[in-house]
Amino acid sequence: MSSSAPPESTLYQKREPIFPRRVKGSFRTMKWWLLAAMLGVYYITPWIRWDRGPEMPDQAVLLDLASRRFFFFMIEIWPHEFYFVAGLLIMAGIGLFLFTSALGRVWCGYACPQTVWTDLFILVERWIEGDRNARVRLHHQKWNAEKVRKYGLKWVVWLLIGLATGGAWVFYFTDAPTLLQNLLNFSAPPVAYLTILFLTLTTFLFGGFFREQICIYACPWPRIQAAMMDEATLTIGYRDWRGEPRGKHRKGDDADQMGDCIDCMACVNVCPMGIDIRDGQQLACITCGLCIDACNDVMDRIGKPRDLIGYLALSDEVAERQGGTPISVWKHIFRPRTMVYTVIWGGIGIGLIAALFLRTDIDMSISPIRNPTYVVMSDGAVRNAYDIRLRNMHGAPRQFFLSVSDNPSVRLTVEGQSGLLVTVNPDEQLSQRVYLTAPSGTPPATGNQTPVRIWASVTGDTDRINSDTIFNGRAQ
Repeated sequence: MSSSAPPESTLYQKREPIFPRRVKGSFRTMKWWLLAAMLGVYYITPWIRWDRGPEMPDQAVLLDLASRRFFFFMIEIWPHEFYFVAGLLIMAGIGLFLFTSALGRVWCGYACPQTVWTDLFILVERWIEGDRNARVRLHHQKWNAEKVRKYGLKWVVWLLIGLATGGAWVFYFTDAPTLLQNLLNFSAPPVAYLTILFLTLTTFLFGGFFREQICIYACPWPRIQAAMMDEATLTIGYRDWRGEPRGKHRKGDDADQMGDCIDCMACVNVCPMGIDIRDGQQLACITCGLCIDACNDVMDRIGKPRDLIGYLALSDEVAERQGGTPISVWKHIFRPRTMVYTVIWGGIGIGLIAALFLRTDIDMSISPIRNPTYVVMSDGAVRNAYDIRLRNMHGAPRQFFLSVSDNPSVRLTVEGQSGLLVTVNPDEQLSQRVYLTAPSGTPPATGNQTPVRIWASVTGDTDRINSDTIFNGRAQ
């Protein structure tokens, strides 16, 4: 009696490489234009110059980690203004909700970096190895001189694209021309080389080998987007009431009983995710629209109406099945749910713009010294120490005159100097130790905690700013 071991089971299905066929159409053309625009912005932006004076790099967009500031053309964001960054992140999240509720996974299909770089890598693959059939044949072919030459050339080009991707990223964090020179001279900081190496390898692997697996297994958005969609969301679907029963046979007595779909597999062969949209909506579908282009091309050739595969909403399916007319695309986009998202998104944007233009270019904060809380002088006076941080967010040096109000008996002095003038260099923050002294017997000196207000006035200007603090006295 013989027995055989059961086949080994695995948790994960082995990846089958996908070789999308080249397709032409309106969606493919739009994706090419978007790809060129987004990659152009990404690679060119660090090289745009913007005059910021002699103290700062002349770079339009700069994430200055050393000074903890973000520059975007004429806009400068300081660390204490992180609410601008938080507001932009909230707008990005609401924007994703808005576009997903209106048009499904439009972000994934057209603007996601994984999609953009994968499209670019597939384009390189097609240039070197040929279209789909040639690439499939080369994949199954045994290793020989042709396969080594084509694969080797393809991988070299992919690595160069990855190198350009990582290189462009580090240029956003320091002056790009200076960093490029240091990189070529091998004098750049090690973190720059490590970052470029990491992004080169991840771009090479994600765009060249992992591709659709990143979208299916690594990215959380396919799971989240289901909650953002409803029956009125426009997404890509197959009109099975038109296409079924499908079949290649178009002659004979039963030809009029056949659907419009001729089962040519064009929609499957162009799909970068390798799915069949005729099976219904799937988690892997990124709604890139390439299956629409492929199907429309086939429908044109066989003389059938277009949009057998197209954008449609579930709420229109019943009407279309019964031969009715679906509602306008614009009514799907501009409906109460999307309008609420738009109002919230726009409100946050308007608030950020208002805050940007209403903010002042000076700022001050005060930190009392807690150890000791106060010091009793030889004449009985009580002294408190404070650290004042003055920020000059202006392109020229500014001189601040410090004063104290609300308590005339309290005297202010600046450590290390006899006057009350403090100079802060352009685009810098200065930490200055100051002292408040209350004579013996006055309420601030004998009280427990007395509120005081310290002012910083820009000399020769009307700008002034204040900050409140507490004077700790020697309670009787």
